[in-house]
Amino acid sequence: MLLDKKRTREAVIPTSSMADIAFLLLTFFLVTTSLDMDKGLQLTLPPKGESRPIPKHNIASLMVNATGEVLLDEEEIPIANIKETIRLRLAQNDRLLVSIQTARETHYQVFVSVLDQVQMAFAGQPRISIAEPQS
Repeated sequence: MLLDKKRTREAVIPTSSMADIAFLLLTFFLVTTSLDMDKGLQLTLPPKGESRPIPKHNIASLMVNATGEVLLDEEEIPIANIKETIRLRLAQNDRLLVSIQTARETHYQVFVSVLDQVQMAFAGQPRISIAEPQS
């Protein structure tokens, strides 16, 4: 008889405050998480519509083809030598502007390497023109 009267206890998990706890955790992680913003290429673009004619002797043309070869004024040059070559040309002509043009199939990393070399060649404010890719 005593055995029949024994009740089994049910295990109950209180879920009434679960939503509050989830909201607090979500808010905590949103507030304390820091996001690293990618800085990009750090180029200052001129205002729209501004264009000036530049004499040919003040322009150094860098062409990067689809295979990653770099041509400086129609002569092949290794990427590692771009910085020194541009510096020598800047010593001869302080108004030099470097125009970089790529083929559409050029790998982005090759373009960034060339751009970095050109930016290092200029001590202060670089004068770089990025031309539209060739078709």
